Amino acid sequence: MQIEEARRLLAARLGGGPGPPSPESARAVTARLAHPDTLGPLVRRLSAGDLDLAECTRLSYRHVLGFDKLLLLAGAPRFMLRVHFWHGTAGGVPEDIHNNRCAIASAVVRGRVRMECYETAANGVPATAYRETIDGPGGAWRLRRVGDARLRLLWTEQYGPGRSYGLAAHTLHRVVSEEPTVTLFLETAPQRSVTDVYVRHGHRGTAGAGKDSSSTTNAAPATDGPAADGNSATVNPSVAEGSATHGSATNSGSPMDSGNDRSSGVLRSGGAERVDPPPKTPLPPAVYLAELDSLAGSLGY
Repeated sequence: MQIEEARRLLAARLGGGPGPPSPESARAVTARLAHPDTLGPLVRRLSAGDLDLAECTRLSYRHVLGFDKLLLLAGAPRFMLRVHFWHGTAGGVPEDIHNNRCAIASAVVRGRVRMECYETAANGVPATAYRETIDGPGGAWRLRRVGDARLRLLWTEQYGPGRSYGLAAHTLHRVVSEEPTVTLFLETAPQRSVTDVYVRHGHRGTAGAGKDSSSTTNAAPATDGPAADGNSATVNPSVAEGSATHGSATNSGSPMDSGNDRSSGVLRSGGAERVDPPPKTPLPPAVYLAELDSLAGSLGY
């Protein structure tokens, strides 16, 4: 696929209206672009220099969780298409539960990830809630402690090569990758300027958004994996190819803004502490190009 053809496809499938794209439309276009016969030629053209290398490397970096985020196509504010390289390093920092500023989608190219989705619930496990902001594109993450909360696991699912999912912006989730994995990751138009991050008590992790959900708000029909319905009318689903509706977080704004959470005693003082994640460091051009070249070769191009 030619680069401009990929841009046109993304623009057409995500729409140009005032509302955000649905998680299903984001998932569908990401799954199409992740097909080896589509992604291989595209990555090969990019690795050969068919791109603005300075801009792409400026917005590509080693994530605080240990995976590399490589920008492929910049279409801000409507989309950003990236490749995530999970190196599967033993003893890596676990991902905190979080949501996203926009609807996202991810397709596994090789390897495997485990997705977990959560909701706030009075009978859930204790966690400390943070509100996260970011200092513009490529900027540093900033964390502000909000209080304590309780979270309940709704479902967990494994995703291997050829599988894809979409998540609405407010869906609370975390992704685990314990082996070398590559995913194609799509960020859509921002719906808000903050995200919510939850640090479970007794778990060591690093707060910070932009995670691969593989992270991560409107309900949408689901389409990847087994049935795993949420059990509340206010639950927002993620979208995954071949499945029934998956549950996620409440749809009345940020979970920490919910009056029900506060009145039921979900928020309390105390809990796990977090500091701002370290600054993002752009990947050197040689590393960026080498990883694209490796991906293209593994896809047969």
